[in-house]
Amino acid sequence: MRRLQPVSYREGRFWQPDVTVATIVVDGGRLLMVEETVRGRLVLNQPAGHLEPDESLTEAALRETREETGWDVRLTAFVGAYQWKAPDDPDGREGRHYLRFAFAAEPVSHDPARPLDVGIERAVWMTPSELQAAHARHRSPLVWRAASDYLAGRRHPLELMLQVA
Repeated sequence: MRRLQPVSYREGRFWQPDVTVATIVVDGGRLLMVEETVRGRLVLNQPAGHLEPDESLTEAALRETREETGWDVRLTAFVGAYQWKAPDDPDGREGRHYLRFAFAAEPVSHDPARPLDVGIERAVWMTPSELQAAHARHRSPLVWRAASDYLAGRRHPLELMLQVA
């Protein structure tokens, strides 16, 4: 039986990456992380999530941070844009493609009574060495890459993030 070749994106197949944001919140040398359950596994991530319709990238970063940690933050810089393809699922489904926009932020206020998003177990402050030592629990390689870029001083003006009406 002859197998058909997949149709490429350039030949009309619809393809679109998942656009996500992540916030690197730093206070006293510690990074604000979330522990979340993904496919039955407890992993570490920055406060992060998907861009929603009619939302700017910066609005998404502020919303996701609040929803996942209970913290309101002030964005201070754009750290970088990261493209990553997740490995294929064990059931054979092709891994998803992600385009992640990472922002630096400082904490403003915390609402400990705010319920956290479904799947988020808790928000936790970690030193960079604690985060690096827990690399096996990172949700993806984007977690340490964005954190290490921030720690290396990578900062860009927020004005790079333009939302054209």
